[in-house]
Amino acid sequence: MNFERLGLKPPANRKKKKLGRGTGTGSGKTSGRGHKGQKSRSGSGTKPGFEGGQMPLIRRLPKRGFNNPSGTVYQVVNIQTLNKFDDNAEVNPKVLRKANIIKKVKEPVKILGVGELTKKLTVQAHAFSKAAREAIEKAGGEVKEL
Repeated sequence: MNFERLGLKPPANRKKKKLGRGTGTGSGKTSGRGHKGQKSRSGSGTKPGFEGGQMPLIRRLPKRGFNNPSGTVYQVVNIQTLNKFDDNAEVNPKVLRKANIIKKVKEPVKILGVGELTKKLTVQAHAFSKAAREAIEKAGGEVKEL
């Protein structure tokens, strides 16, 4: 029965087809693998990216980029998103995580100066851009580096 043609899903508990049980079953002798060749052998198939011995694309293209082992990757927060907090609130990584602004409390947070800050806040983070620091202090808030 062709389930897809009828717009249905095939049953989840379909039994595995028994292969190699004689020619009368319709899948005996070569067990639905055709005759000879690489694909008829057990354990057949090639690795992903194998191009028949030709130099694979991944090796033909040049290497690019650099991963800095000592580089710090910050979770970035713009000051405009800090407007959702109340006046005189203390904002730190735990509070930012609770508000679903950052993903992880243990990774460092950097505050950037994109947008405008209208609330007076005490902001604790691992790093601040110059513009963010000025904007927080201009709004009457306080900056604390962790």
